[in-house]
Amino acid sequence: MALLLKVCLAGAIGTGIRYLVGLAAIRLFGATFPWGTLAVNVVGCFFMSIVAYAAARLVISSDARLVLGAGFMGGLTTYSAFNWETIAFLRDGAWGTGLVNVAVTLAACLAAGMLGLALARAVLGS
Repeated sequence: MALLLKVCLAGAIGTGIRYLVGLAAIRLFGATFPWGTLAVNVVGCFFMSIVAYAAARLVISSDARLVLGAGFMGGLTTYSAFNWETIAFLRDGAWGTGLVNVAVTLAACLAAGMLGLALARAVLGS
């Protein structure tokens, strides 16, 4: 039960940060492109690679992996919002923006995940 509460608390913190990033992105760049969703997904991919690698190397416990991965990263990242925003672009006929959203999200999240893994390996050893 204690682990469940830790995962839930970490998820709530991640969700709060996601909300604040979304607001900041709209204030900075406007609402014409989902920059906040992109940002949290890229950052989440980066840190998830670090968490997964650290857990595999037994640097962090499986409980810490769950709290950070399922909890914090689960609250922070948002594939469902990315999906809905892309569908909205396509539905509204903004196919170019929708395809850019998909391409940039996939490329940036893949790059962030690989960078996170490289950093984890450099710090924790291979």
